[in-house]
Amino acid sequence: MAGLDVQLEEQRTLGGETTDLRWSLLYKVAGMAALLTVAFIPIQIAVFLALPPPGYEPTSAVVAGWLALLHNHRFLGLIDMDLFLIIQEVLAVPMVLALYLALKRANESIMALATVLSLVGIVTFFGSNTTFSMLSLSRQYAAATTEAQRSMCIAAGQVMIALYSGTAFQVSYILGSATIVMICAVMLRSSVFSRTTAYAGMAASVIGLGLYVPRVGIYISVASVPFWAIWNLLIARKFFQLGRHVARSEANDAGEADDADDAYRGHLTR
Repeated sequence: MAGLDVQLEEQRTLGGETTDLRWSLLYKVAGMAALLTVAFIPIQIAVFLALPPPGYEPTSAVVAGWLALLHNHRFLGLIDMDLFLIIQEVLAVPMVLALYLALKRANESIMALATVLSLVGIVTFFGSNTTFSMLSLSRQYAAATTEAQRSMCIAAGQVMIALYSGTAFQVSYILGSATIVMICAVMLRSSVFSRTTAYAGMAASVIGLGLYVPRVGIYISVASVPFWAIWNLLIARKFFQLGRHVARSEANDAGEADDADDAYRGHLTR
């Protein structure tokens, strides 16, 4: 508008930090992603209890167990073989990006590094996952008519199970835990998230690394699940708050722009 420079703020303050008005949708998507992640947990536990995984060692017996499970109970077998974890890795992308946006002013360097490493871990996970390859192999195994064909399927399955829990998966798992600790450390320096949120995330990550304790590691890592649920619920609530705050700010800005426009037009008619 000629003669009048209307400048609207692009950022608003929430809990002592600023939120960018352009990211309302991302915050809301991240909040939904966090809630879905929590919703998967009881389903996963129920399936594990009802149909326990055959194991994760690349032996012929374990492979035969997986192939039979995937053939006879396709959907439940896929859940046993981390179908929900695949979905959760996809859901983690908007969550990681939203965490970066919410926390970058507390420590942009650490948040940038944590975001990149998180995305690397996600990509690495997909490189290690053989869930749908095993599903395809289960069909071939069921259709095999000779012992030689079945033996070939078992051998291929052993390779897939070895990849499933091999180097790529371990790197992904460690990166995931390490980056959550980094993010939670930044949370403690920020007023956007509560200290309870930060400590819940740290506890989940550290306890999850108990997976590498010999013999009892799997039981230690399972103890991290309640902390993961708490952390995801807390960050989901904050994401929705950020999204609503940004949306209200945008509405206020639109109102301010309309008021300024009306005032300018009134000035011209005088």
